[in-house]
Amino acid sequence: MADELSRALGFVHDFARRKAPVVTPVPGGFAVLDERYPMSHDDNRLIVWSGAPGPVLAAADERLAGLGHRLVCVDDDRLGQEFRPAFGAAGYQHETNVVMAFHGPRPAAPAAATERLDLAELVPVLREEWRESLPQAEEGVVEGLAARAAARPAGADLVEFHAVRAPDGQVAARADLYVHEGVAQIENVYTGERHRGRGFARTLLTALLAATAGAELTFLVADADDWPREFYGRLGFVPVGHTHAFLRT
Repeated sequence: MADELSRALGFVHDFARRKAPVVTPVPGGFAVLDERYPMSHDDNRLIVWSGAPGPVLAAADERLAGLGHRLVCVDDDRLGQEFRPAFGAAGYQHETNVVMAFHGPRPAAPAAATERLDLAELVPVLREEWRESLPQAEEGVVEGLAARAAARPAGADLVEFHAVRAPDGQVAARADLYVHEGVAQIENVYTGERHRGRGFARTLLTALLAATAGAELTFLVADADDWPREFYGRLGFVPVGHTHAFLRT
């Protein structure tokens, strides 16, 4: 499992580097920056796995100066725990994530139709999702958060956006699939509020697991304290390690 964790984290780091217009070193890791999407935490953050909290805090203030957030992802469980007091004192909120690798039998492709969305089809869906998730957000923020999907194809050899539609034709569930050098990541799994509890996400994930049957490793990252990790466990994903995120807005 340690090898799976190392490989998954290496994939995440390389994906972030490849899609970022600016990558700069920081103590214990690197920062990615994209001035096209200043409201995007994912596109403007520090990723570290060694070092001490003081220099990392200083680097976050320096590299993310002028933005409305500070995000530091600590991709080492022990180090993340050690950083908690200093980051808490500096006003950061803490979240633990679990890296989960697929260990189950590969399912057959489901009979229900899934489809790939191109960016022109995806971006309007993302706008509606962000309006649903952030009802108080200004339209400029919503537009930027939706438009940032255009940066993702640079992150891996294969980047696809998959969806399942409800009977009325609306996108009910969708997810990203990234594949590079034998590793596949399923990311940004989302089911619209009015479509939850009806099996759309299971259909979608089953299709993606069937599609990645040739991958040496298939993984995803989930909130360690939220219910989807149990859903992923029932599909055959098992925890292989934990990472930490510290956010100040």
